[in-house]
Amino acid sequence: MNKTEFIAQIAEKSGLTKAQAQKSVAAFTEVIAEQMHAGEKVSILGFGTFSVTERKARTGINPQTKKEIKIPARKSVKFKAGSKLDLTNKK
Repeated sequence: MNKTEFIAQIAEKSGLTKAQAQKSVAAFTEVIAEQMHAGEKVSILGFGTFSVTERKARTGINPQTKKEIKIPARKSVKFKAGSKLDLTNKK
């Protein structure tokens, strides 16, 4: 499913127009992104939790040259699925 198909499904299930659904999806992603940049956690009960994690600096190997490279520390987004995304108990 791509973004256009996702927006169409949201519009269909919510009774919104596609334009309204597109604005809702855009607002949702914007809020999540803003909170991640601020280092905050976003929990949506039943759906899941978005959080920021710190990845430590490490040494890796360049697959083309086989030389060691230093990979710097960085922040990344982590998503932990909630109970409604548990595929073993799909309803």
